[in-house]
Amino acid sequence: MKTPHVLGAAVVAACLVLAAPPSSSAHHAFAAEFDAEKCQDFNGRLTQLDWQSPHAFFYMDIENDDGEVEEWSFQTYALITLRRNGTGRQLFIENIGEEIWVRGCLAKNGRERYASAGLLRFTDGVLRQVGQIQN
Repeated sequence: MKTPHVLGAAVVAACLVLAAPPSSSAHHAFAAEFDAEKCQDFNGRLTQLDWQSPHAFFYMDIENDDGEVEEWSFQTYALITLRRNGTGRQLFIENIGEEIWVRGCLAKNGRERYASAGLLRFTDGVLRQVGQIQN
């Protein structure tokens, strides 16, 4: 008599797994998306934060060589890793509108104005690791 209950529970569990959003199973390695040979320093104004699982994204206005301002987006470590190293959401929010420095690596797929953030310095001058550090 317990077989129908076990079978029913298995069906429910399978449906929950299959109904999960694609991003929940699509986590990737740094090297799958970013080019460790194309890392550089960025200086600009922090404009917004997208604190979403599995990674946070923040956006900066950065002046290019022609003097034009471009919006860049940066991906960080997973949220839990940021929290563990003391870099919480509130810290980003407190620095919106401020000039910050980032060491990041460009996307492999050629996506413009998108990079992985490795090191970050807010206005307090503290150097924080917010992603993988490459060259």
